[in-house]
Amino acid sequence: MKVGFVIGGTQKGGTSALDAFLRQHPQICMPNDLKEVHFFDREEIFRGPRVDYEKYHAHFRPGPGHRIIGEASPIYMYWNTAPYRIWSYNPEMKWIVILRNPVDRAYSAWNMERSRGADPLSFEEAVATEQTRCRETLPVQHRVFSYIDRGFYAPQIRCLFNIFGSEKCLVLLNEDLQYRHRETLARIWTFLGVDQSVRPDQARVFEQNYGQLMDDQLRAKLTERFYFDIKQLEQLIGRELSAWYGSKGKVNV
Repeated sequence: MKVGFVIGGTQKGGTSALDAFLRQHPQICMPNDLKEVHFFDREEIFRGPRVDYEKYHAHFRPGPGHRIIGEASPIYMYWNTAPYRIWSYNPEMKWIVILRNPVDRAYSAWNMERSRGADPLSFEEAVATEQTRCRETLPVQHRVFSYIDRGFYAPQIRCLFNIFGSEKCLVLLNEDLQYRHRETLARIWTFLGVDQSVRPDQARVFEQNYGQLMDDQLRAKLTERFYFDIKQLEQLIGRELSAWYGSKGKVNV
């Protein structure tokens, strides 16, 4: 049995919470040893003439009651080569994508890297120097410092639609998981073709709160930077996203 779905993004969008919810469904098989497999974004795996998918399958232990296998590696939608690699593995792969206000997402990702000791810069400095720092890893994307670049969702979603078809992609907002928990899980169960009666325990989508708020002027500047991409995204997914245009307040991480 091949892996049938991926939670492919976005980082800091609520993928960890969704992974935990899906693990409570008896018909869904998730990785037994870790959350993020990171198979299709590893360049070294795809350098040779043949890809050893057995190494990928080794992360899963499907049982007789499982109807579908899946995993959550939120970098997949952002990593340029991952969608086509996934299509080559399984053209019928289903994608679940959770999107978040890109300004909040960027600030949350920076807070995460800052707490890990991976980024010594302030958020304003990190944003200002992102393009320069991300050149270090060209021709591939930077896994750490791509705070703003990851938030341009429209081209990422368009790529998934072009390769897999929109019917294979369930695009959610993190607000859906937070405020319409049961309704959203019901949509996911339908999308994956599993038992609708399962009701996982509700939990917080974000586990931490950072007390320091983003500077209002910087927030406004970044919101303006993302504006046209958000408008394109509205057309792509058929959702109204005006709450993202200039939201203020505390960022939940």
